[in-house]
This record gives sequence, C-alpha cells and structure tokens, in this order.
Amino acid sequence: MKHKMTFTLVSALFATTAMAHADDLTVASWGGSYQEAQSKALFEPAAKAMGIDVKQETYGGMSDVKLQVSTGQVTLDIVASGSGSAARAGAEGMLEELDYDVIDVSNFGPTLYSKYCVGGDVFSTTYAWNTDTYGENGPQSWADFWDVEKFPGKRAYRNKVAGALEPALMADGVAPEDVYKVLDSEEGIERALNKIRELRPNIDVFWSSGAQQAQLMKDGEVDMTTGWNGRFDNAKKDGAKVAYSYNQALLDYDCFAIPKGAPNKDLAMKFLAEISKPEYQDDLPKYITYGPTNNLAFETGVIDAATAAGLPSSPENAAKQLPISLEWYAKWETVASEMYQEMMTE
Repeated sequence: MKHKMTFTLVSALFATTAMAHADDLTVASWGGSYQEAQSKALFEPAAKAMGIDVKQETYGGMSDVKLQVSTGQVTLDIVASGSGSAARAGAEGMLEELDYDVIDVSNFGPTLYSKYCVGGDVFSTTYAWNTDTYGENGPQSWADFWDVEKFPGKRAYRNKVAGALEPALMADGVAPEDVYKVLDSEEGIERALNKIRELRPNIDVFWSSGAQQAQLMKDGEVDMTTGWNGRFDNAKKDGAKVAYSYNQALLDYDCFAIPKGAPNKDLAMKFLAEISKPEYQDDLPKYITYGPTNNLAFETGVIDAATAAGLPSSPENAAKQLPISLEWYAKWETVASEMYQEMMTE
C-alpha cells in the first residue's frame, strides 16, 4: 500500500512477543485515498495520544475476517467495514460485541452504530458522470442512469451486492420508501437483478474498490459509474472530469468492528473509544468528503459551513437520500450476494 504506516517500538525487539503485542494494534481498511484520510485524521493521532503502535493493513472485506475467524488465526484487531456487511458478519458470529460503556456514542445519530460496529463516517453511494461527456447536466436519478438513449455511453457498476440492488429498483419505478419492502423477498431481489440485466450490455466494468471507481473516472474509461461521493471528490481534485448528485443516493456509513477472537480486544475497544471523539472526527473532512458520525464534530469549529453543506450527512443532502437498512442486510445479504454473483457470471 502506497501510504502504509508501520510503527514499531525499538524496545519490542527486547521484549517477549506477548509484551510486544500488549501495546500493538493491527487495523485493516480499504486503502487508497480513504485509508489515507483515516490514517491522518484518526489512526495516527489516536495512536500518538494513547502511546501505542498501530500497524495498518489493507484487506478485502469481511470475507477476510470470516477466513481468520473460521481458522482460529485472527491477526486483525480492528477492521473498517460497510455497515451492512458488519450487520451480517455480526449476525453470523464473526465479530465481538462492542462495549458502549467504553465507547461513548451518546452524541451519535441513533442509526450510526450497532451492537457489533461503531460508525466512523457517513457517506453516500451515488451515480457520477463524466462532465466531458454530458456537461454539468448529467443524470439526476437512477432512471436517468439506466436511460441509455438519453444518456448514451459506458457504465460501471459494483461487483458486490451492497448498494447495488436499491438503485435498480428505483430505476424500475419503486418509490425510495418502498425499496426495502420490495427487496424483502427473493422475488423482489430477482426484480432488481433483472433491471441490472437490462443495463448489462452497457456495463463495461464491474468495479471492486473505491480506488478503481476513482481511476475509471480519471481515465475517462467509462461515462458514468456508481460509487462513493468522497472518492469522486478526491478524483475531481486530481483533475478528473466528474460530477455527481445526492438525489436518490444511498445514505450509508462505514464503521469499525473487532473480529471475534482479536488478539488485543480490550485495547481495540479503547482505541475505538478514542477515534470516536469529536476532536478526531472533525478532521476527516479535511482529507475526504465524508461526514462525521459524532454530532459534536460539527460544533468544534473545524468543519466550516461550506464544507458541512457539501457532506452527505448535512440535513439538506440527507433529505434527498435513501438511508441503508441494516435489518435488510443482516437478513438478506447472504442470499442476495449469491444471486448477484450468479447474475454477474451469466
């Protein structure tokens, strides 16, 4: 990883392995501009404040956690996760329950933490377009994203089910407030998949990471893609011709979880308590345009009004979006994921 930071104590050389582990944490996230932002705003300053060593890794998501837990070889103490994936992993017994006597979430939005995962940032899954292709008047709804006559061009879409079915149903005319009711059956999931099949001839790439969606827009390889708002903002800073809309976007959050059997569970819990404080969270938007989950982060004076207005969790932007249903992901993601992978390999 380009910005991998590894801190080790010289004294650890002279200590036993067990002692070296006592002040050591291994944190895994997804790399790219996202992990760089987390590193600068959260991981490095918190490690310094606590006087501990934090080793960072990049990983492939909860499938990596499942492998570690099932083989009893857990090396990761904390993982960054999408909220839906964490809900499912928690339900499957792969994560430790979090101790909210240690982690203070009294100023978090009620939907921004769960039994197994504490919110780290609020983001949106949206549609973005190439402004060289469409100007500023790109798609303004998922129906537009699907409309290949009005908006001819190559599309990119996610290679995992998270955040992939909801847009398809909205494109098929389902009102946002009814999306999860329709998805609450295999027939409803199949309806969403059929809508994606309809677009399939125009999907050039199924993307697998935030870094890839940003690169696709930077290179002009596709004309529009789904993806995460902060990645598009950072791509734009790097010269990409890209714009996006919050209308009908999916309001979601990333969170931090502790894998079941993590070697340093107690220290991990304290570290999560530290990075959940407003004085860390208010720094994140300096590096990537994701909103804090701790409401007090808006009151420290670090996030100015103009920045706040552009964040996914600002009241004006949040009102245009469909909040992700963790209940749906806990119940259906395993089945939906299998159906989605089958659709992709047809």
